[in-house]
Amino acid sequence: MKSLFTALAVLAAFLVLPAVPASAATGLRVSGAKILESNGQEFVMRGTSHAHTWYATQTKAFADIKSLKANTVRVVLSGGRWTANTAADVANVVALCKQNKLICVLENHDTTGYGEQSGAYTLDQAANYWISVKSALVGQEDYVIVNIGNEPVGNNAVTPGWAAATTAAIQKLRTNGFEHAIMVDAPNWGQDWQFGMRDNARAVFDSDPAKNTIFSIHMYGVFDTAAEINAYMDAFKTAGLPLVVGEFGFNHSDGDPDEDTIMAQAVSRGLGYLGWSWSGNGGGVEYLDQVTNFDVTQLTSWGQRLFNGANGIAATSKQASIYGGGTTDPTPPSTPGTPAASNITSSGATLTWTASTDNVGVAGYDVYTSTGTALGSTATNSIALTGLSAATAYQVYVKARDAAGNQSAQSPAASFTTLSGGGGGGCTAAGTVQSQWGTGYVVQPVTVTNTSTSAKTSWTVTFTLPAGHTLTGSWNAAVTVSGQTVTAKSMGYNGTLAPNASTSFGLQASRPTGNTSVPSGYTCAN
Repeated sequence: MKSLFTALAVLAAFLVLPAVPASAATGLRVSGAKILESNGQEFVMRGTSHAHTWYATQTKAFADIKSLKANTVRVVLSGGRWTANTAADVANVVALCKQNKLICVLENHDTTGYGEQSGAYTLDQAANYWISVKSALVGQEDYVIVNIGNEPVGNNAVTPGWAAATTAAIQKLRTNGFEHAIMVDAPNWGQDWQFGMRDNARAVFDSDPAKNTIFSIHMYGVFDTAAEINAYMDAFKTAGLPLVVGEFGFNHSDGDPDEDTIMAQAVSRGLGYLGWSWSGNGGGVEYLDQVTNFDVTQLTSWGQRLFNGANGIAATSKQASIYGGGTTDPTPPSTPGTPAASNITSSGATLTWTASTDNVGVAGYDVYTSTGTALGSTATNSIALTGLSAATAYQVYVKARDAAGNQSAQSPAASFTTLSGGGGGGCTAAGTVQSQWGTGYVVQPVTVTNTSTSAKTSWTVTFTLPAGHTLTGSWNAAVTVSGQTVTAKSMGYNGTLAPNASTSFGLQASRPTGNTSVPSGYTCAN
């Protein structure tokens, strides 16, 4: 997290533990896309981050975070960019986590924004820090996850790139006897909008001799729509790799994250999430404090949302079994009724179904296509779907879930077809190159304007990528590619345009070295 803090430090006694010989993963470990404890019980993180390296005397925060039902705390440490946290201090942090029955995710903040922010450390330097405090960590594999480096690359290209640097750091820790579950943050200030982590995650995971690597995405302004959140989570589901939302907020200087979808989808999919952050934020993001002045009795609106809101920590957190926790409610809800579609438009529909029942209580419902793509979540037995494609046949089903995370069997499927796109008259589209480098570029915004005298309910923009160019990402539009022709369609939230009104979307593409051309000739239609 890009924040400014006052540097403080604290020193405490530590216990030197014997080294553990290299072997298969021990303690907290990865199994497919899940995180398991040593006894095989699944563990799903629910918690927040605590800026210990700048507020080292605020040790009561651990008990306070636990009092709000968190099962995990992500602890900010430094190896020298700020006042270094010694092995003694790290041992004390681990002891505080264990005392308060919290799983400890320890992260080195020194790497934040490397390549873009002055003073940032490399992942190799971060690995060296972990080796320097190894005495505080070996033997704590049941309780500690090592988050090698926070947001380790900014938006600028670096050498070695994220995948190579992350692979080398993991292997360096393994060579030095670390058997812990290792968490790695995405590049692009943790938000991975260039998909460096998403597209290289399998290779990085396979390079870990212990096969015990967890991938962490930070969701702020890049993840301001349900479509973007679902698409990113779907990619890791398809790959069968473990993903957690290692940071997120309800607002940010780079945009307005969709925290409701982040939390609902994490619960529905069994993914961990860690909000940012307990208290002490500065640098213009003070609104991300979850409590005021480290006082647990002064929850902010963000703190209330994270801990006590729908799909929040209090309702969905399960204490780790190493501390005596476990599944207290193994019974899933009953199967929902067949959904019925109404109010069908070119980009949406309303679904209603017979409610499920549960021995404790139904927490919500999740709607999927027949191929398993998530369309939305709701707390009631009705949902208004948006962002659908015009003139498209959909087959959908519903699953119910309870507060313990149990999901029902899927409902019988229902079918409906969206209407053709509406509107009348013309529209225009124009793209602006925001940034470019030797092998790629970002076009943002592509501005779509309704030039007609009547309102539109949808739009479609087409353009051609130059030869050899490949689309690598897009946002705020549903994009398909056929050959070099790109088709971008409106989403449910930006298809409606009054006369003379505009909206926009963006894209990123790669190109051969030495090729400086960019797309042109954008055309727009209903």
